[in-house]
Amino acid sequence: MTEPVLFHVADRIALLTLNRPDKLNALSYALIDALMAALDRIETDPAVRAVILTGAGDRAFSAGADIDEFSTNVADGRAAALRDFVRRGQAMTARLEAFSKPVIAAVNGLAFGGGCEITEAVHLAVASDRASFAKPEIRLGMPPTFGGSQRLPRLVGRKRGLELLLTGDPFPAQRALQIGLVNAVVPHAELLPAARALAQRIIRHGPDAVAAVITAATRGLNMAIGEGLQVEAEQFAALVGSRDLDAGLAAWRERRPPRVSG
Repeated sequence: MTEPVLFHVADRIALLTLNRPDKLNALSYALIDALMAALDRIETDPAVRAVILTGAGDRAFSAGADIDEFSTNVADGRAAALRDFVRRGQAMTARLEAFSKPVIAAVNGLAFGGGCEITEAVHLAVASDRASFAKPEIRLGMPPTFGGSQRLPRLVGRKRGLELLLTGDPFPAQRALQIGLVNAVVPHAELLPAARALAQRIIRHGPDAVAAVITAATRGLNMAIGEGLQVEAEQFAALVGSRDLDAGLAAWRERRPPRVSG
C-alpha cells in the first residue's frame, strides 16, 4: 500500500510529501495521522533541523479534506464529525504551528481548504508560480474547520480574510504573496531549491535560539502584548548559560562568525 506521507532527510532537512496525487493530495484521516507521526519522529531527532512540506505530483499541494471520508462522519452526527474530522484537523494545524523546528510549506499547486489551512499554520511558505489558493468551505455550506476561520484573518487582516472566507473564490500565488500568506513566489522548477535555501538560512543559527523564536512569536500572537513579552522573556531566560548563547556572544566580541552547534 502506498505510504500517505513520504519521508526523506538530506542536509539536516526533512522533506515530507503528501502522497495522494491521484486525489490531489486530499487530507484523508490516514494521511493526517501519518503526518502527525512523522512530526513526532522529527521532533526528537537532533539530526533534523528543519522541515519542508510539499505535495506529490504537479497538480496539487493539497486540495483539502477528503470530502467522501468526512461526509460519512457528518452523516453519523455531530459527535462523530467533531471527534473524527474537526478535532483531527485542528490538532494537525496546531501541531504544525507550534512545532519547535521551522516548518516551510513548498506549495506546488492547488492549496484549497485544508491545504490552505496548512499553509496558514506553518511558519513559512514558498509558492510555485503555478500555485493557487482558495477557501471553498462555504460552498459546502460550512466554515473552515482546521483553523482557517481564525488564522487567515490574523495573517491577512479581517476584511481580506472575510472576503476570501465568504466568497470561496480562488486566488493566485501572487495574491497570496501580496496579502502575506506566503513569503515568496518562485518559478515552478525552483520551488524545492528555494525552500531548501530558506531552510539553510535558518538552520545556520543555533537550534535552541530558533526554537525560542518560534515559541515566542507563535504563542505571543495569540496573547495580549504584556503576556507576549513575558513569553519572550521566558524564552530568553531559558537560553542564559547555554552553549549557543555563550558562543554567539563570544563570536560578536571577537568579530567572527559564530560556531553553531547541532
